Amino acid sequence: MSDRPTKPVARPDRQLDLRGTPCPINFVRTKLQLQQMPDGDLLEVWIDGGEPVVQVPHSLKMDGYVIEQLIEKDRYYALQVRNTRS
Repeated sequence: MSDRPTKPVARPDRQLDLRGTPCPINFVRTKLQLQQMPDGDLLEVWIDGGEPVVQVPHSLKMDGYVIEQLIEKDRYYALQVRNTRS
């Protein structure tokens, strides 16, 4: 059992399945979806491991978006990003 506290999974306002979508297209689609959402909404993006799980969160942070959490699932990652720019 881990001593690390776990953050409860927030219910996203929208989900976007980008599994199988290569970089940088997955970042572009995520950003376009965020731009269509109201400020403060939570988007959950499903991305693949490897390059996408490294590049998409990094690019969103560089653009000023707030990454709420990155949850490892069975065969993909669920990235929760808040449509609030820091």
